Amino acid sequence: MENNLVDTKKEFSLIKRAKSFAHAGRGLLVFIKSTHNAWIHVTVFALVILLGFYFKITYIEWAMLVFAGGLVFVSEAFNTAIEIDMDLTSPEYHPYARDTKDVAAGAVLLSAITAAVIGLLVFGHYL
Repeated sequence: MENNLVDTKKEFSLIKRAKSFAHAGRGLLVFIKSTHNAWIHVTVFALVILLGFYFKITYIEWAMLVFAGGLVFVSEAFNTAIEIDMDLTSPEYHPYARDTKDVAAGAVLLSAITAAVIGLLVFGHYL
C-alpha cells in the first residue's frame, strides 16, 4: 500500500488562494459591521496611534502597541464568530451556549486588560 500525498491533498491554485483572501476580507467586513465593540476598539486604537506619533515612541514601543491592539482585535473577532455560531446552533437559551459566549467575552476582556497594561507601560513615562 503506497502513501501518495497527491491523492490526499488538493493541488495549489492561485485562484483558490485569491478566493480565500476574498472570503477573509468579507469576514472582516462582517466583523466590523456587526460588532459594536469593534468600533470602540478602533477608536481606542486610533487614539493610541495618535499618542504614539505625538510622543514619538520608539520602534519597540510601536511593536508592543501594534501587537497589543492586534490581540484585542483578534480576540474580539473570535468572540464574534463564536457568538454567531452559538446563535445559529442554539437559538433558544441553553446554559452551555451562555457559558461559551461568556468565556469568549472573558477572553476579549483579558486581551483588553493586557493591552491597557502595555499601553500604560509604553505611555506611562511620557505622561
